[in-house]
Amino acid sequence: MTRIPTPHSYSAAVAAGDLVFLGLHRGSGATFDEQLHDAVRQVAATLEQCGAHLHDLVKVQVWLADIADLPAMEHAFVEHFPADGFPARMTATTQFWDEDCRVMLEGVAHRGAGRP
Repeated sequence: MTRIPTPHSYSAAVAAGDLVFLGLHRGSGATFDEQLHDAVRQVAATLEQCGAHLHDLVKVQVWLADIADLPAMEHAFVEHFPADGFPARMTATTQFWDEDCRVMLEGVAHRGAGRP
């Protein structure tokens, strides 16, 4: 089992067998788009540390501070994933502890047999 630590009381990811379980990933930036694209880049970097790639995501949860950002989130997913490679997804709204936070991502990836 591999854990990718954070300075907080959770792991950015835990790889167990062929699965990688992602903890929350929050992007930086002043706008929703900046935060979302940065969060996706962070997810990709964490998956790389676990021997996986963004296209290995099988399930992702998207947490939005404002449901009005849903169309922009949809557009960003089209930019980051091929049409035949979207992960299963659930999107919900929530109030974040950090008032400037607009979006967080978490999910599960499958590394497949034979990967480290």
